[in-house]
Amino acid sequence: MNYPNKKNKAANNYIEYGKRGMSLESDINSSNKYYLENDIAIIYKKPTPVRVVKVDYNKRINTKIVEAYYEVPSTTDYNGIYKGKYIDFEAKETKSKTSFSLNNIHKHQIEHLVKIEKHGGISFLIIRFVTLEKTFLIFTKDFMSYINNNDRKSIPLSYIEEKGYLIKEKYNPIIDYLKVIDSIGE
Repeated sequence: MNYPNKKNKAANNYIEYGKRGMSLESDINSSNKYYLENDIAIIYKKPTPVRVVKVDYNKRINTKIVEAYYEVPSTTDYNGIYKGKYIDFEAKETKSKTSFSLNNIHKHQIEHLVKIEKHGGISFLIIRFVTLEKTFLIFTKDFMSYINNNDRKSIPLSYIEEKGYLIKEKYNPIIDYLKVIDSIGE
């Protein structure tokens, strides 16, 4: 069915895979902005390394990248410094009500988080269970303990509730993950 703006309604029934996790990402970006503006921490979203191959210079105002490739696999989403400690973490969302699928995180990202911890940094995952409206922080050591001792391809919510930390959303910062770090004395 065509509508006045010439778009077909059926065409809107697809998943934009590049947009998954944008709600959590937006909340974390807002929290990081709060941390920066209040001189609490300096934590940034890492850009994805992309090599631009072809650009269309049709009009100066309409210049667009036509072809680009990922140079190397991206490591994790965020990094920075808090109270003299390096912080590095990945943020993920899931619609599951019962578990976090390990397919949601790449092997090179896990290896990166393990290396950060090995070298004295603070590394973790922030996982939002979208349908449950719950967000957890789980440290790499607890995440890896589960992976190393289980054959499942997902981590049950019960394990994340037991070993992770529920982050209650509030006005500012929305996702106060540094409060978790403070509470355990990392």
